[in-house]
Amino acid sequence: MTDFQDYIILFLTWLISTILVRAFFKWRTVNHLPPSPFALPIIGHLHLLAPIPHQAFHKLSTRYGPLIHIFLGSVPCVVASSPEMAKEFLKTNESSYSNRPKIAAVDFITYGSQDFSFAPYGPYWKFMKKLCMSELLGGRTLDLLLPVRRDELQHFIDLLSQKAKAGEEVDIGGELMWVTNNVISRMLMRERCSGKENEAGDVRNLVKEVAEITGKFNISDFVWFCKNLDLQGFGRRLKDVRDRFDNMMERIIEEHVQDRRKKKTVDSGGVVKDLLDILLDISEDESLEMKLTKENIKAFILDIFAAGTDTSAITTEWALAELINHPNVMKKAFQEIDFVVGRDRLVEESDIANLPYLQAIVKETLRLHPTGPLIIRESSEDCKIGGYYIPAKTRLFVNVWAIGRDPNHWENPLEFRPERFVIEDQASAKRQLDMRGQHFHFLPFGSGQRGCPGTSLALQVVQTSLASMIQCFEWKVRGEGNGAVNMEEGPGITLPRAQPLVCTPVPRLNSFLKT
Repeated sequence: MTDFQDYIILFLTWLISTILVRAFFKWRTVNHLPPSPFALPIIGHLHLLAPIPHQAFHKLSTRYGPLIHIFLGSVPCVVASSPEMAKEFLKTNESSYSNRPKIAAVDFITYGSQDFSFAPYGPYWKFMKKLCMSELLGGRTLDLLLPVRRDELQHFIDLLSQKAKAGEEVDIGGELMWVTNNVISRMLMRERCSGKENEAGDVRNLVKEVAEITGKFNISDFVWFCKNLDLQGFGRRLKDVRDRFDNMMERIIEEHVQDRRKKKTVDSGGVVKDLLDILLDISEDESLEMKLTKENIKAFILDIFAAGTDTSAITTEWALAELINHPNVMKKAFQEIDFVVGRDRLVEESDIANLPYLQAIVKETLRLHPTGPLIIRESSEDCKIGGYYIPAKTRLFVNVWAIGRDPNHWENPLEFRPERFVIEDQASAKRQLDMRGQHFHFLPFGSGQRGCPGTSLALQVVQTSLASMIQCFEWKVRGEGNGAVNMEEGPGITLPRAQPLVCTPVPRLNSFLKT
């Protein structure tokens, strides 16, 4: 009887799947959807995405074209893999693609998407965007917090100098992660993550747990009949992490509130406000059109930690790996820094404007290794893109990684050649290329209203960190062999390296290095 029941269940599953697939293809023909690979019942095209989705999307686009339609389980999606398609979605039809999809784990961790990154497009998101650009991550605030970044850079160089003196190897990505963690935590709450046990370090460890959980595949996000089922046991762990984060942030906020009652941070104390102080000021301002809640503040801090640390460290690590593989580029970069900065002081953020070749190195790194390889949005209404019908609630993936390697827009696209970004003559079209989403064949920080609001901070940290590493040290890799560092990508949403970059620093300058 059991075997008979099993056969019946299998037959019904096959029958229902066949009916659904045939109905979809009939509907698809009528509505003229983009091309699509063959889909499996239940899982759709999920089996085609492992192990690294942006690479898998690129392979599909070479076969089916720059705009394809797929199903991730029961979630309809389109993938744009050319600058022309990206422009159609992100500029021509931007108003229809200004929402981010709702992901169960992220929504729970951020108190029901009360953060900035994943908040629905609407009045609250627009309010937070304005605050980010004018107050929190604007030029004036970043200038006031420059001493924090300068101090952390000096700590980093001192550490590398000690490693160099001892002839020790350095896990470049790991050490860069500490630098960016410390910069972000001091900008947020005036505490370093490293050193003695402290709340800033505990917050960072919790954020790492959040990133791990939210980065995992959750079947309930993709298969409709699993939506309310916790088949993978994420629920309990998510609740535990959020409760711990919530309790910790309550303590940190209360400490800031008590400190503010004792003294006026800037007006009387002369101490520069951190970002948490600014957020508390905003929450207390009755004249603003919206009031920030504690949940908004806590979710925003989570956003800043999650988005502002790993990405900058990974970009700098990729850049140094490329320079080790291209010693002629490394030599030109050092010569430029030596000429502009000299050998008697450490490079500063203010020097970067006079280092065009260094800027070109960072641009070329972001072209080949964008830490946001996929821009993810969701359509709020039906629209037509490239002659195809795209229904509302369709998830959009713009393959930034593939676009940066498009041979129709980049000469020898797989080569690391910073010269392509250097101004050669006034008529050069490439001279106008920036990184803020105005040129759709180069989108490392996204585009449009939902482009990255932390672009300026990220560039300051990446460019200055990389410049100091070039200026102060040569880099030796064990078993390097013909100067070839492995450049394979690992799985992850921020484009990590498959293998950590482990090098031994050799002092190039001694006049201002601690020995």
